[in-house]
Amino acid sequence: MNSETPTVLGEFRQLFTPSRRGARLARRVVAQRLHAWGIPRRSEVYDNAVLVAAELVTNAAMHGYVSGHSFLLKVVWVTGTVRIEVADACEKRRPKTRRPEPGAESGRGLLIVEALAEKWGVEDRAPGKSVWAELSTGTNAGPQRRQDVGSSTCGSSSTSVALTPLEAPNVSTITPR
Repeated sequence: MNSETPTVLGEFRQLFTPSRRGARLARRVVAQRLHAWGIPRRSEVYDNAVLVAAELVTNAAMHGYVSGHSFLLKVVWVTGTVRIEVADACEKRRPKTRRPEPGAESGRGLLIVEALAEKWGVEDRAPGKSVWAELSTGTNAGPQRRQDVGSSTCGSSSTSVALTPLEAPNVSTITPR
């Protein structure tokens, strides 16, 4: 029997408007929340989690846009893992990694997520989908400096630690001005 029960060290969820400003605000909120939880800035865990969150929220805002729907961000830090989930209302297409042309200005977001996350995936929800990524924190999130950092459109504009899929109750909405 495993005597180490995962401990929830932090949990955050928030609705954001599906826009570039909403995505930018979500990225900044993730960075602030990780720091407030005691994950040191410039540590490998912090840098990787902020970058993964940036890619997922940008994809939701730019490619998961459905008129009248926000996207939902959830970040959970449990012993050994940071899980980032972003849900949008787009049901038409699911994200997938692709190899963009060398000169292309976009199309690398999920390749970055795949490179930095221990695992990532997509789950159906009503309406739409939830895209999630899990990053290992090791035994703690101490200051380890990263050495190297080596999709589909709908509109314009689970693990051993029993992390639950994204849910919408008890969230608040931030609408950027």
